[in-house]
This record gives sequence, structure tokens and C-alpha cells, in this order.
Amino acid sequence: MSLKTERIASNLVKEISYILANKIKDKNIRFVTITDCKVTSDLSFAKVYFTVFNMEKAEETFNALKNASGYIRKELAERVDIRHVPELQFVFDESIEYGNKIEHLIEQIHNKKKRND
Repeated sequence: MSLKTERIASNLVKEISYILANKIKDKNIRFVTITDCKVTSDLSFAKVYFTVFNMEKAEETFNALKNASGYIRKELAERVDIRHVPELQFVFDESIEYGNKIEHLIEQIHNKKKRND
């Protein structure tokens, strides 16, 4: 990514997080964290990565974000100084869950090693 697209992606993460926390009233969009954003070089599409506190609600949250994407784009148009707001595609970020799984496995190995010593 170029410096320009990285800057825009970073700005989108900040602004989408603000919009979700302060403007959206949907109860299914609670405890959502925007973790990353990847913008295409022509700025027409943006993949917005998110995670949720309650993993059981991930599917509901994804659907709620998909339904609210038009409103979020409208709010972004008012808040971000770019000519064309990219089309938003929300993607569940599995990297945090994967990291927690790896950490748990390492802890199990460590505890097993302690018992054998």
C-alpha cells in the first residue's frame, strides 16, 4: 500500500470506530472493535476488519454492520476529506482469536513441562 492509502485506511479505522461508538443505535453493534482497514489503490473499496467481545454474537454483529454500511459511508462522507468514500466490506478478524488459541496452547505446554520437572 502506498503512503496515501495507508493514511486513508488509518483515518477510516478511527472514524468508523467513532461512528460505531457514538452514532449507531443498533443493539447488535455493541462491543465492536475495528482492528484494521485495507483500501484498494483506486480507493473504491475498503475491507474493514472487526472483532467482537462476545464471540457468540459475531454473526449477528456482522449482519448488523453489513446493514449499516450505507449509513456509515454517509457519515464518513461528512467526516473524512476524500472525494469518494470507498465501498465498505466488513470482515471478521480471526487473528485475535487465533492468537488467543496459540497463547493457550503455549500455556498448556508450559504447565505440562512444570509438572514433569
